[in-house]
Amino acid sequence: MDLQNEKCVMVIDETLPLGIIANTAAIMGITLGKQKHEVVGADVYDKTGNGHLGIIAFPVPILKGNPDVIKAIREKLYEPEFSDLTVVDFSDLAKGCKTYDEFTRKMQDTSETELNYLGIAICGAKKKVNKLTGSMALLR
Repeated sequence: MDLQNEKCVMVIDETLPLGIIANTAAIMGITLGKQKHEVVGADVYDKTGNGHLGIIAFPVPILKGNPDVIKAIREKLYEPEFSDLTVVDFSDLAKGCKTYDEFTRKMQDTSETELNYLGIAICGAKKKVNKLTGSMALLR
């Protein structure tokens, strides 16, 4: 993998409470790590010999979004042009479930058009990720 031409971003609804923003980023980040394990660097050791688990080898900016913007990006990501990107979305349906079984059952009965996204993470070719999110501001 050419890390110079790879990019990951997260777009999160900036109007959410800080705790929900943090939770959304954490959930999407864990899923991205599972899907894109090759972007996580090797474990490192400090001067005293203590080990520290490897972290992602490049930054993951978190960008400002709102429900409409996130929905529009998610819809574009279903287009063939973007089919090679890794996409993790987190919706109000997922947030409202207490167990993964409940989530999978509810998702099977829900149309994509009914989902309200809290955030979306995108990873892949830098040019394609920038085409979708390049003009978006950082969430601060």
